Amino acid sequence: MHRTPPTTVTSVRLWRWRRNPLRRHSDIVEAWIVLAAWVLAVLGGAVAGWAAAHAVESGLSARRAHVHSASAVLTDAAPRTSPAGSGYDDGRVWATVRWTAPDGSVHTDRAKVLAGAPAGSPVTVWTDGTGRTVHAPDSTGEVMLQTVLTGTLVAQLGGAMVWSGGWLLRTTLVRRRLAEWDAEWRRVGPEWRNLSGGRG
Repeated sequence: MHRTPPTTVTSVRLWRWRRNPLRRHSDIVEAWIVLAAWVLAVLGGAVAGWAAAHAVESGLSARRAHVHSASAVLTDAAPRTSPAGSGYDDGRVWATVRWTAPDGSVHTDRAKVLAGAPAGSPVTVWTDGTGRTVHAPDSTGEVMLQTVLTGTLVAQLGGAMVWSGGWLLRTTLVRRRLAEWDAEWRRVGPEWRNLSGGRG
């Protein structure tokens, strides 16, 4: 007695890639769409993530190159507490500082310093070259973290967008195929029922 070999899950999933009498042209197109969607989602997501990470890293590096540290001193004693409603309290307060730029010009601005620091205390500030204080640039670890997080997020979003486009296209093909089946059944169904009724 001839026994039919069991059908594996893989062969069932890949039936569109094998020759069989039930396979239609739309099934082949759908299989290629699914394959292309996967490949483009992975590659497109990876490229988009790399581009975004590179842009973030370049932007942060450019900012670091345009700011520099300067040694300043407090012009007055710093307040002992932060004003009410000043936001997150990191233990520092705003105070006026003074420093001398490399060209010999003297600048004065406000910077975050330790609360209660006496006048004349040395403070390191970051400036943008125009006489204004700016936030300290991100550390190497912070830059790497932002770069990795941005690249990962953009890669996932880019891949999801490509996959969604492939899914919409596949859904359109499935609906079209179902409509073709309905039309064919309306044509063949009555004949099949007549044949079945004649046998009865």
